[in-house]
Amino acid sequence: MRRVYKLASVWAVSIFITVACFGQSAPGKKSYTFHGKIEGVDESSKSLKVNGEAVPGWMSAMTMDYKVDDTTVLKKVKPGDRITATVYDGDLVLHKVQVAPKQPDTPKSAK
Repeated sequence: MRRVYKLASVWAVSIFITVACFGQSAPGKKSYTFHGKIEGVDESSKSLKVNGEAVPGWMSAMTMDYKVDDTTVLKKVKPGDRITATVYDGDLVLHKVQVAPKQPDTPKSAK
């Protein structure tokens, strides 16, 4: 019976350590701030088509589909919205997506 308790304890500690390791954010990965304009929302593939600005050290400016870390954002954004997000080295997922405040229209100069 002692052996069963010992094995159960080892198993429980192993599971705890595994869960703790996977639950941490990726330490050592450099983060960047991403800016872009939503061109499309695809709920079926859980992605956004974004015309992204260049992020020096991470990616050139381009339009592409990005997965998101939180799929609830797919219901909050629409084409034309400007967004900011956090991105990480070696990862093409948009994290912490936020709709950027609308920029006031610039008055047209009188001619």
